[in-house]
Amino acid sequence: QVRLVESGGGLVQPGGSLRLSCAASGSIFKKYTMGWYRQAPGEREGERGWVAGTAPDGFTHFADSVKGRFTISRDDAMNTVYLQMNNLKPDDTAVYYCNVVPPLEQYWGQGTQVTVSS
Repeated sequence: QVRLVESGGGLVQPGGSLRLSCAASGSIFKKYTMGWYRQAPGEREGERGWVAGTAPDGFTHFADSVKGRFTISRDDAMNTVYLQMNNLKPDDTAVYYCNVVPPLEQYWGQGTQVTVSS
């Protein structure tokens, strides 16, 4: 059974940085585009916006709201995908999740909370 576990969230001031990690168990990692998603405060349960994705061939793509500030990478040997977040803004406050692209319901984990506040 595949399990995705996110970590690395926390409280950071505007302009700060965080690095999120997503460790995947099971065999999905190498075959799929992996992505990060987020659910901001006030959004309905289950409404998660796509943030960034990384394909097995190394291609990466980003939501317009994070372009130039976030980078995504993957370590296939470690079954881990990372999200480096720089120049964080209060609007980036959310619970961050990883999943395949497009997401599958059975792969949602607990997420990791990112709070950007002074």
